[in-house]
Amino acid sequence: MQNVKNREKDRKSNNLIPFIPEGDFYFTKGVEAFRKRKFEVALKWMNKAVEAVPKDPLYQCQMSIIYTEIGSYHKANQVLTNVLQSTGDKYADCYYLLANNYAHLGLLNDARKYAKSYLDLEPEGDFSEEAKGLLQLIEFDDEEDDENDWGPPIDDEDELLIYQETAFYHLEHQEWEKAILILEEMLTLFPEHKTANHEYAHALFFNNERKKAIQMELELLQEEPNNLFSHTNLALFYYEANDEEYKRHIRALLNVYPIHEQQKLRIAVTLARTGYYEESYARFRMLSKGIVKSHVSYYRWYSLTAYRIEEVEKANALWQEGRRKHNVLVQEKEPWNT
Repeated sequence: MQNVKNREKDRKSNNLIPFIPEGDFYFTKGVEAFRKRKFEVALKWMNKAVEAVPKDPLYQCQMSIIYTEIGSYHKANQVLTNVLQSTGDKYADCYYLLANNYAHLGLLNDARKYAKSYLDLEPEGDFSEEAKGLLQLIEFDDEEDDENDWGPPIDDEDELLIYQETAFYHLEHQEWEKAILILEEMLTLFPEHKTANHEYAHALFFNNERKKAIQMELELLQEEPNNLFSHTNLALFYYEANDEEYKRHIRALLNVYPIHEQQKLRIAVTLARTGYYEESYARFRMLSKGIVKSHVSYYRWYSLTAYRIEEVEKANALWQEGRRKHNVLVQEKEPWNT
């Protein structure tokens, strides 16, 4: 009798119609994971949603938000740019999301442009207050206030993102010659992106073109005496050259507290590399880890800083986490043993 029941159960099971999840199912699972701050899981679900329904802009916008949360701003912007190119101005929220990402990257002219575009389309939209607040912060933070220098049009966005992502990769991996080549091309095509000039000087210095790098950065500083990137570069350049002039630029940094995580990280790293470990440690602790953990430099210099102030357990934990996230660190010794 029991065997008959089992066979009947098997027969019914074999007749069940399998459930095939569609985009909404994946999307819902992704949102649930996102709310629990399980960002890698959320991204996997959202990718499935986009694969199931490639033309749904809502799925893509949510995926861009996840990329933003983990600090992959270039990927987020690529997704948002694709949405705008395929839908026109129908999804105005993309403009605010782009503005927010560019602000985090320190590209304030681009951030300003997209925030204004959003407010032009949605003056009373869901993100209108955030966009207005962002513009106020930009105006306060960006002393240059050059509203006409908005960077490339959206048609050039794909190419710009590729250059930014590639240069960032080589700089983080300390591949100076490759970074120089990419940045030279980028500066030819997008000369208005001044941050690239500072990154170029940085790569030149560590590629043994020290005099050229210092002269270039001094000229940039003369144009913008309060430029954060000039002070971080020159502090590091002079320190490496055993020139006491580095202390003047460190003093210029100690009272600066930027609004953007990328700039906060740059100061923290500069302080670490010039021996200001206590000050550096305080800056690292203020960072939003979800945003900066995509940077190799975060783990390399935060772990060293922790070690130097005798937070050895924390230093080891940071280094091991960095090795799990960034393969390049697997090939390196602990920074306090180099």
